[in-house]
Amino acid sequence: MSIGRVIIVGMDGSPRGDAALRWALEIGAHTGDTVRAILVRPRDTLLPGTSFAVQPHGRVPEAGYSLAAHVAGLGIETPAEVETLTVHGDPATELVTASADADLLVLGAHRGGAVTDLVLGSVGRECVRYSRCPVVVITPEAAHRLTPA
Repeated sequence: MSIGRVIIVGMDGSPRGDAALRWALEIGAHTGDTVRAILVRPRDTLLPGTSFAVQPHGRVPEAGYSLAAHVAGLGIETPAEVETLTVHGDPATELVTASADADLLVLGAHRGGAVTDLVLGSVGRECVRYSRCPVVVITPEAAHRLTPA
């Protein structure tokens, strides 16, 4: 009997994160697999002299946000087991660390100009560069194709 795969999905409460989860659950996962949706809340750190003093990594869901409720609310049917996990730390570091025990890491890509990519695309770039497992990046174009009609 084979042991199922572990698929990690980086979640941030955005439509791109939802598309990554949808891909993992509908296309990537099979019976016996575990899909682990991980929301990484950055630590509140001050970065003196920047306008990104409290949220240097971009969009962070509001304080009352429940990842488990959000995932359940998407209503995606899957044969895989779904787990949710919220951790605190640097998003790229936490996702790369989680990749050590995973078979696949799935992320939603942010798209923007050079400055936007420098700030918002850094998590995806670091995960692709340092992940210990294969990485699937769902682009905005792919996310649009995956949106239910």
